[in-house]
Amino acid sequence: MTVTRFAPSPTGSLHAGNIRTALVNWLYARQQGGRFVLRLDDTDLARSSEASAQAIRDDLDWLGLTPDAEVRQSDRFALYEAALARLAAAGRAYRAYDTPEQLDLKRRVQASRGLPPVYDRTALALTDADHDDFAARGIAPHWRFRLDTAAPVVWHDLVRGACHIDPASLSDPVVRRADGSWLYMLPSVVDDIDLGITTIVRGEDHVTNSGVQLQMLAALGAAPPALAHLPLLTGADAALSKRLGSAGGAEWRDAGIEPGAVRAFLARLGTSVATEPADDAALIAGFDFAAFGRSTVRFDPAELAQLNARTIHGLDFAAAADRLPPAMTLQAWDAVRGNLSTVAEAADWWGVIAGPVVAPPEAEDRDYIDAARSTLAGLDWSDDIWSRWTTALKAASGRKGRGLFHPLRHALTGRDRGPEMAALLPLIGRDASLARLAAAAAPDYISGVE
Repeated sequence: MTVTRFAPSPTGSLHAGNIRTALVNWLYARQQGGRFVLRLDDTDLARSSEASAQAIRDDLDWLGLTPDAEVRQSDRFALYEAALARLAAAGRAYRAYDTPEQLDLKRRVQASRGLPPVYDRTALALTDADHDDFAARGIAPHWRFRLDTAAPVVWHDLVRGACHIDPASLSDPVVRRADGSWLYMLPSVVDDIDLGITTIVRGEDHVTNSGVQLQMLAALGAAPPALAHLPLLTGADAALSKRLGSAGGAEWRDAGIEPGAVRAFLARLGTSVATEPADDAALIAGFDFAAFGRSTVRFDPAELAQLNARTIHGLDFAAAADRLPPAMTLQAWDAVRGNLSTVAEAADWWGVIAGPVVAPPEAEDRDYIDAARSTLAGLDWSDDIWSRWTTALKAASGRKGRGLFHPLRHALTGRDRGPEMAALLPLIGRDASLARLAAAAAPDYISGVE
């Protein structure tokens, strides 16, 4: 069975890049009939918080990406201890005591000689007596994973194609600090083995980490998972990049963005597939790692907002009903949704339909509005009333185009533009329409009430 995982650190809110990674993992798991796991990487106990963890759950639930299982790394320290002991027994993990100052000095010396800043493994020469001496002085070791530098690490990436890293160009990574706390590398590998993760999808900033972790997997006797590294997101300009780093589920909800629009937008961002409104079935069926390019992807919130509007234009009444004014009807929703950017804007148009409306016309239009009221009063009321009314007014007044339609729209709605009047007029109703026209045509019209 395909098993994917999304592994955020609960130290803050999810942003667009995180959410895209979660979505791609979810899509692939659903397409393959597999499982999607949320793993909270909370080994940094000082910075992790339950509030952040709950915010992550809330964002995933709002987006419809509810995981099939959840685990927390803080509950799994015993697994990491056992794995480190196995690696140490096999000679693939070792204790070191270099201080940050000593390591910085070594890097500066290497740089002055034109050498790469790779750890020199001096700790491997320490004897049991040396370790006993450090212990006697109360100096605890940190632990490093010993890389096999004999050959490059190679794999076929589901997005990037052929990949390799040269482990000889890297320092043996620290996997556990002197204070006993765990760094990212080893716990992630141990969890992937224990949870049966078959496919790891994450950003391309993890390519080097993947090469190291493939060695860790092999050292622990585990088969490698499939790997997919997505290109990173960037903002449309420098100012937007800051917004990109913070915008996410909570901000999108507050702005009236639909979760379906987020899914359709991020699922196809950076792919060869056009970004259009799409339901989950279409997104899942059409998902393909091969569709992703390798270039950095431009994330533009304005494009998300545009897709959100197009999503709302096709949104069923049932999907929006619980966010609409209680009295708003299916017919009213169908009339106004094509003019909405968010569902919340429907309340404004319901106010136009239900009234009251304050709409003083231009002085030169008062006689026309009064004549229009008289004409409307003499017509039978039906769903095609707008067409029959404006046809009669055109013949009687000689007006056409904007001069014919705009004064009527303004008198009836108080707006210069909006949904088709053919749909709005039947909803406003005969009596309210006549009252609005009479008020707008009154020579002493001041303001305020119909």
